[in-house]
Parts: sequence; structure tokens; C-alpha cells
Amino acid sequence: MDRMTTEASRRVLLAAPRGYCAGVDRAVITVEKALEQYGAPVYVRKQIVHNKYVVQTLEKKGAVFVDETEEVPENAIVIFSAHGVAPVVHEEAAERSLASIDATCPLVTKVHKEAVRYSNDDYDILLIGHEGHEEVVGTMGEAPERMHLVDGPEDAAKVKVRDESKVVWLSQTTLSVDETMETVDALKNRFPNLLSPPSDDICYATQNRQVAVKQIAAEADLVIVVGSRNSSNSIRLVEVALQAGAGASYLVDFAAECEDAWLEGVRTVGVTSGASVPEVLVDGVLEWLAARGFADVEIHRSAEESIQFSLPKELRRDLRAEAAERASAKG
Repeated sequence: MDRMTTEASRRVLLAAPRGYCAGVDRAVITVEKALEQYGAPVYVRKQIVHNKYVVQTLEKKGAVFVDETEEVPENAIVIFSAHGVAPVVHEEAAERSLASIDATCPLVTKVHKEAVRYSNDDYDILLIGHEGHEEVVGTMGEAPERMHLVDGPEDAAKVKVRDESKVVWLSQTTLSVDETMETVDALKNRFPNLLSPPSDDICYATQNRQVAVKQIAAEADLVIVVGSRNSSNSIRLVEVALQAGAGASYLVDFAAECEDAWLEGVRTVGVTSGASVPEVLVDGVLEWLAARGFADVEIHRSAEESIQFSLPKELRRDLRAEAAERASAKG
């Protein structure tokens, strides 16, 4: 009876929304469609999204991932990742006569356009983000002479601008909302006239997943976040879970990385996943937990997501041409 009571009290709180966002879905489908359309190999500059399983799966289908444009053979097809690239990368691709397909998330593209607009208006731009992250590198490349990276509230004191009356902040799309606003507050203390972007730069999916994990973390002894270690939004979910009251939180790529020791004294486990994580990896973690007595799964939904993005224009154009040819052949 004691054993049955103990097992019955074990539960999993499954966050929703979780996993793939519209930008990731678009980027992954872009690579798959390009492989169907043109055949292997199709080259991808950087990881198309920050997830080990996704990259490995696409490699098996014929995608070749490279770090720099110069590694792509001349006249080949190259896809730019969801994180975006600087204008110089487009120029490098043109110089090598590459057929480029831009899979940059439209929400990242929005930040790029904001950077160009404020630079043209002669503003100093304070980009809140993590140094070295691919999205930050790409955004800063839009206006390198006007952009200042601010990596957290402590960096606010170090920023030097030309005119304190013409300063605007932008942000990496995958940051913690709470942390970002701390940095914004610190910047506003230094620059009272600091201008905010016309709409929030942190993407809807990042915000939704953080709200969802906050809700389950308050009740959880342990939160397992499925995601890769180079995924900024996945790392933020671990941090947000701990800040929201979770007893412990760990980031795993696969269920095999979970440890039995994490479950000692645990009755409630929260589970979520980053925006670049396919659901099959979450299923693996749920199966691992079920095998250890955590078979009772409660879904906690905090928002509905229905946003979809169209495929890159280069691919849509070629797909339309192919469809027209097939129709003509039938006629």
C-alpha cells in the first residue's frame, strides 16, 4: 500500500507551449525542401537551428553543415541559418557564385531592419545579447559602427555613446524576458532618453515558453528542459525554472542523459523543451520518467500558438516553377 501510494503521488507537469516555434519549423522545412528540389548535397552555413538531433537528422538526408561561406564549393547551394547573417555574408556568397537561400527567422529579420533604420537615423544602438551568439553577430553586422553590445545589466555602466539624446535599445530574440528588462532598466538609468523598439524584440515563442515553465516550476521539485547546450532559449528555460522556484533544473539533449539520482526525493517533475526541439525528444524523456514511476502526465497550457511563416522566397519561386513545369508536362 505504501509503495502504491508513493507511486500514485508521482506526477509530471508538461509545459505547453514547448518545442518547435514557427521560425525553427520554417528553417528545418527549408533544408528538407531544398534537398528534395535540388538533391544532395545542400550546404548550410552554421547549424540551421541549435539542436544536435535536428542537425544529425538533416546530415543523414544529405545536408552539409559548414562554419564559413568559403567552405562551400563555388556555384553550389547554401542555406543561411535561422539565426541570421550579416550583410557581408551575403556578399561573400555572391562572390563565390553561390545560390543562397535565406532561412533567417522573420522575427530576427525584423531586428535587422530595425538596426538598419536606426543606424540610418544616426542613433547609437544598444544591442542586448550574448557575445558570440550567431544571432548577435548577424545583427551587429547590419550597423557595426553604430552598434554596442550590452551583455547583461553590469555592461550598462560601460557603454559610451556619441549623443545621449539619440540612443535606442534592441535585443537578441531568445533572451530571458526578465533579465532583458533588468538590463533595459539599468540602461535607462544611464540614458533617460533611451528609445525602445516599436515592438518587443524577444520572440513570442521564447516568451511563451518562459511563461509556461514558470507556471510548472512553482510546483516542481525538478524541471527537465530538453534542448542543446548551444541553444540560448533552452538555457534560459533552465534559468527561469530555477528562478521560479524549481528545486532543481537540468538541460538534456536526449533521455539517455537523464540521471536516476535526480529523482531522489522527487514527487513532481516539470518537463519542457526549447524552441528548436522536435517532440520526439520530449517523448523520450516522458518514457524515461514513466519507467521510473512518473507515468501521470498533466499538461499545463499557458498559451495557444498558431503563427506560421512562409518558406524563403527563393525556394517558393523555384517550387512554383517546378509545379508549373509538371502542369505543362501533363497538358
